[in-house]
Amino acid sequence: MAKLDHTKDNPWALKTPPGTSGYTMHVDEKDGKQVLVCTVGKTVLHYDARCIDDLHKMLLAAKDWVDLGGADEQKPAKDGTVEAWGRSANNPVGGWYGLKKGLRGRFGVYVPPLMEALGLCELEHNAKNNRMRAK
Repeated sequence: MAKLDHTKDNPWALKTPPGTSGYTMHVDEKDGKQVLVCTVGKTVLHYDARCIDDLHKMLLAAKDWVDLGGADEQKPAKDGTVEAWGRSANNPVGGWYGLKKGLRGRFGVYVPPLMEALGLCELEHNAKNNRMRAK
């Protein structure tokens, strides 16, 4: 299990895969569940913290690079991407890892850099069309 120990007072300082935008993530508890709090400017997104271990298992099973495919909640995610998996009825939580209605998307943008910081994956940093794979 990944060590998720950064708090609001000591968040991870991360950049999106292309390196164009900075944001922070930290761990908190909401409704008795451990959540990742992602702060992008004034926008705050929440993801079920289980996503880190679950995504790592999915990447290990894939045994290859997986496209990130980041998309807003209101837009469809490209099949076979990290984004599509993060909202699929077939993932371990049976749907969205994003927890804030209207802001549940962008899983494929904000979660992979945290996984890289945790040493769980390799992540590409191209201008677009980035991929990740398990370490």
